[in-house]
Amino acid sequence: MAKWDDCIDGQRLHPESLMMGYGYRPEWSEGAAKSPIFQTSTFVFESAEAGKAYFELALGKRDPEPGEKAGLIYSRLNNPDLEIAEDRLTLWEQADDAALFKSGMAAISTTMWTFLRPGDVVLAGEPIYGGTDHILSGLLPEFGIDVVRFGASDTEDDVEAKLAETSGNLAMVLVETPANPTNDLFDVAMCARVARRRRTEDRPVPVAVDNTFLGPLFQRPLDHGADIVLYSATKYLGGHSDLIAGAALGAAPLLREIKAMRTFLGTMTSPFTGWLLMRSLETLDLRMRRQQDNAQRVAAFLAEHPKVAAVRYLGLLDAGDPQYELYKRQCLGPGGMISFEVHGGEPEAFRFLDALRLVKLAVSLGGTESLVEHPATMTHAEAPADEKAAIGVTPALVRLSVGVEHPDDLVLDLGQALDAV
Repeated sequence: MAKWDDCIDGQRLHPESLMMGYGYRPEWSEGAAKSPIFQTSTFVFESAEAGKAYFELALGKRDPEPGEKAGLIYSRLNNPDLEIAEDRLTLWEQADDAALFKSGMAAISTTMWTFLRPGDVVLAGEPIYGGTDHILSGLLPEFGIDVVRFGASDTEDDVEAKLAETSGNLAMVLVETPANPTNDLFDVAMCARVARRRRTEDRPVPVAVDNTFLGPLFQRPLDHGADIVLYSATKYLGGHSDLIAGAALGAAPLLREIKAMRTFLGTMTSPFTGWLLMRSLETLDLRMRRQQDNAQRVAAFLAEHPKVAAVRYLGLLDAGDPQYELYKRQCLGPGGMISFEVHGGEPEAFRFLDALRLVKLAVSLGGTESLVEHPATMTHAEAPADEKAAIGVTPALVRLSVGVEHPDDLVLDLGQALDAV
């Protein structure tokens, strides 16, 4: 990352400052202060030798020379808007490299296809986002890939015992933490220890962490032993409910493999989406901190309300909770996601949802506006009833993504909607 100006008088600048120009030079585009949208499918080579060198790097025929970077070839391989946004994404978590995708599911599935083959085993946390769960439960077994599931309360010995019951080789560990929609935390360091015991020179067994709920401000899995960090960039990274994108970050060798798979699957995002993400990253810190402040206020209100049976919010964990120590060790803040149960069941939850006036009833999360949904019949509708019950997705559960509105207004709206229950 020294290829860009990121210091003043030897002092490294913070990501909040570097978001304004890192990875881009105005002289490239007639002095434009912001990067333009490079809406082109192909790029002209300076010479035939240059084109040859670009393809050698792109196809992995040789390693780059010191300071050498792959040149622009074709927007399915690389594009300035993608590369600039990817460079900026690496700053928050000090990752070697990043890759942008058409969606969060494109990032997750491309990463899986990069490292999983028939006969392999993937160790996966439960609960997990519904789309990811569909791949794990419905798709991977069709390709001869075994899936071993474990819960947030399982110990390292529990996980080892479950893996001992399988005949295949562990090829990947995948967790979402905090988990969607329950806010359960998974121990990234424990997952890394399990993976390390099975790594060989030709089998990396990467630990991939879906960091959508907290990252990159309030949790940095790479610091705790993860190898790959995954995002639905649609959510907090995009932050305005106006784009669909995904991201993967991590060590250069692993990202090189993921980007190669992305090239041939064609799962990269568009130049316009890359440009929109650049815009969004400039305000990421401001948005996420305001959302967290609002969520703390809302969670405290819900926890005291007589029509709320339970609140699941990381900011309400105390020393008596079994996940408290993990939260203090692994997280930098509680974030803006709250799940809570109203007294009753689905009819009471629906009455609450239908009575809201400021908070919007819609799936997705992380936008500037507050969004609420009913996991059991919406984002996790595919899961069988017994599985939903086992992971805490009850008919009374509501998931709330807190936005940047005035907290008094959010409390007012939630209060009047609870009155309808």
